[in-house]
Amino acid sequence: MAGAPTIASVFAQRVVIGVGDMAVSNNAQVTLSTYALGSCIGVVAYDPVVRVGGILHLMLPDSNISPDKAATQPAMFANTGLPLFFRALTGLKADRSRIRIFVTGGACVLNSQDNFKIGERNTKATLDFLAANGLRARQIVTGGTTNRTVHLSIQTGDLTLKTPEGNDAISLAA
Repeated sequence: MAGAPTIASVFAQRVVIGVGDMAVSNNAQVTLSTYALGSCIGVVAYDPVVRVGGILHLMLPDSNISPDKAATQPAMFANTGLPLFFRALTGLKADRSRIRIFVTGGACVLNSQDNFKIGERNTKATLDFLAANGLRARQIVTGGTTNRTVHLSIQTGDLTLKTPEGNDAISLAA
């Protein structure tokens, strides 16, 4: 019947990752999404063999400014969120040697000059962590002045990067 929903679409789930949060999944019916990455960084990771993926939406580079906040919301900071994120992925049987990583955000979306350079510092902290842990991003789309939204399909490893200028489709499965 034309227009009838498929069984898969009836059970499909969207999980929204807020600022300073993360989610990982091995459920093929899940699409992970995070919205409006400005100076924040979105780290997307996917293991195509076991179909495990996740998104981390980190806000600040270093938890030393608020150890109490880091204790209750570690995903908010690069230095506490990134280790937690990769442990969660490996907890779902993702293999670090197969994980494909996409990094985005780190923009300066304020109309005035960003004296604190949070976007740049977030990008540097993220890329430094990846390098120090033998991980490499397949693609990095950071900086500039536009916000970004990302969606990851756990079933396919397809990533959609949305900006005010348009959408890009990226495969983390290939």
